[in-house]
Amino acid sequence: MLIKSPLASSWSGSVAGLVGSHNAGGLYLRARTIPVNPNTTPQQNARSSLSGIVGNWGALTDAQRQAWRVYSLNVPLVGPLGDPRNVGGIGMYVRSNVPRLTASLSDVTPTNLSRIDAAPTTFDMGSFTPASMSIASSIFNIAFDNTDAWANEDEAAMLIQFGRPVNPSRLFYKAPFRYGLTSIIAGDDSTPPTSPFTGVPAFAAVVGQRQYARLTVVRADGRVSASQIVSAVAT
Repeated sequence: MLIKSPLASSWSGSVAGLVGSHNAGGLYLRARTIPVNPNTTPQQNARSSLSGIVGNWGALTDAQRQAWRVYSLNVPLVGPLGDPRNVGGIGMYVRSNVPRLTASLSDVTPTNLSRIDAAPTTFDMGSFTPASMSIASSIFNIAFDNTDAWANEDEAAMLIQFGRPVNPSRLFYKAPFRYGLTSIIAGDDSTPPTSPFTGVPAFAAVVGQRQYARLTVVRADGRVSASQIVSAVAT
């Protein structure tokens, strides 16, 4: 049901049995539902990483926790309604570490990204040169700029998550994304990774289907970039 409200210009969250949200057509309400829980291995990896990081927050020193609060105050994130918001020190600590640990659990290569306990002292999320992707014979190629700072830094990486294949005419994809057996392009301060990077997608696409990937860069100091969405039609 679409609504036009004289009281609210945006909706997010739920009340009673209704969930408020918005899309290109405007505001809408829907019934709140309980999501199914297949408890897949990727879900278990994400939950394990999250619980470990949240549990470790209390083991940090007061100075370390305060540094994460300062970083959060200086680097607001964009909320679901497009407004900047301060997620707090623990929110930033989780944001910086869960992707690193979850990708490490998923990737079959001997690439382990360690937990970052010291907050970044550079107040941004980091950035990277836009990448591109192609898919042929069920193999993906990610072309990136290996002169970027992350590619020339130990404990930094580009993380790759794949969406399910869709029709080639679909030009927008939101979720879900999943780490596959090839999830990490690891940076190296002596020999940067070679572009393009090749691997097997988390979901197999047949010829003619479009597939989306979400690329995120994590830096050695704990910064996590905004994600870039790329797509390609499988050949």
